[in-house]
Amino acid sequence: MIFLLIIGMSLVTLLPRLIPVFILEKLEFKPWVNRWLQAIPYAALGALIFPGILSVEPDRPYFGLIGGLVAVLLAWIGINIVLVVIGAIATVFLLTIFIPM
Repeated sequence: MIFLLIIGMSLVTLLPRLIPVFILEKLEFKPWVNRWLQAIPYAALGALIFPGILSVEPDRPYFGLIGGLVAVLLAWIGINIVLVVIGAIATVFLLTIFIPM
């Protein structure tokens, strides 16, 4: 019974993901639709990251915003993503050390 449940749940999650692949493969979109679709991953990533930025220091949300801005600037320069993350973490860490409550 459990095996059938696992098979059924896998089909329920597989079909909604697989059907659009075959349908969208045959469609031709206008260039502006393609540009819009390519921006979706960045928008989703921003929606996932931004609430975390504000909750780094609950009493001081501007620390997270400053760390986020440092990350954006480092990424804009073209630094490796690992260094961008380390730079943002180091910024928030230094702010919490040098600016007491």
